[in-house]
Amino acid sequence: MSTPAPASPKSGSTSMRYFFVWAIGLVLGIIATVMIGNAWRARQDPLPKAIMTVQKFHMTALKHNLEQNRCAATDTIPHLQTLRRTADDLESAFPELAKDDRFVKHASDFRKVLDASLASPPMSCEGVKQTIAMVGDQCKACHDDFNK
Repeated sequence: MSTPAPASPKSGSTSMRYFFVWAIGLVLGIIATVMIGNAWRARQDPLPKAIMTVQKFHMTALKHNLEQNRCAATDTIPHLQTLRRTADDLESAFPELAKDDRFVKHASDFRKVLDASLASPPMSCEGVKQTIAMVGDQCKACHDDFNK
């Protein structure tokens, strides 16, 4: 009796195996990338970005009110109050910068401008425009020193 000849592998099945292994590797790579990205983001402190986002929102709202000629104290004071409240957290939001005297001075000056604006709120669009300029100047001064 003769022994049967070994079956030759089909080239289609070999390429399917390579494709299947490649697809599994791709899926596992994507999953690992997402997990590493999530772990990296979880380790970052969201407070600095959150404070800057809130402050930007309220400055934009003040500018928008000015453009719409809505300059009454009832339209302005809530935004100034929120800016002032967030200003209290600047040093704790940026602990590495809080050791720098320039940053502490910028934060203090920012609070002074907001305190003065709240003590004597702007009652006209010209007053709102000046307040926005003064607050914006304080923001710019700090950002010029620390955003490089």
